[in-house]
Amino acid sequence: MRFLRRSSDDKADTAAAEETEVAVEEPGSRAYTAGKGKPTPKRRDAEARRRGPVAPAPQTTREAMRRAKQTRPSKQERRAATAERRERMMAGEDKYLMPRDRGPVKAYVRDLVDTRRNLLGLFMPLAIVVFVALLLPNPVVQNYATLLCLAMLVMMIFEGIVNGRRVTRLVRERFPKETVKGGSIGWYAFVRASQIRKLRVPKPRLRPGDTIPT
Repeated sequence: MRFLRRSSDDKADTAAAEETEVAVEEPGSRAYTAGKGKPTPKRRDAEARRRGPVAPAPQTTREAMRRAKQTRPSKQERRAATAERRERMMAGEDKYLMPRDRGPVKAYVRDLVDTRRNLLGLFMPLAIVVFVALLLPNPVVQNYATLLCLAMLVMMIFEGIVNGRRVTRLVRERFPKETVKGGSIGWYAFVRASQIRKLRVPKPRLRPGDTIPT
């Protein structure tokens, strides 16, 4: 009985050893549980290793200012970038325009205003003339200047209302799927027309009398 018991125990031990050897010798099997030897690196550590060594922190304020001066663009580069942005804005590139000037609808409104000669374009020169006249000590000149200013303002307001309605109608015909607010479009056309042509931003693409391309 003891011999049989030992024999069975020896067989069990031999079978367990064979299973262990098989598990170790076959890494591709499911029983393979050998460790990787080192922990998996963290993502930020791997990214830092790819970027290379990190410069030590500055020890003094002067050193920090010197590093900041080296990394930031020079004055000439900033001026060149500003000039390029302004040039593209004046050319009418939508990306560089103010939010109020962006979009095909506003571009079409500018073309409608720029292809006509408006009385509103005399608003700023008239304001300068009236200001100079009010500085003169002659009351007769001041009275005539005031009357002229009032008459011109009435005519400009009337022209602005008529022009705003015309522009709104043409914009709705050109862009039937767009939501066009008459007050907003009319005011935008009024402000554009009241500016001196050379000072308009962006610059006019068309001259007075030109046909707007479709």
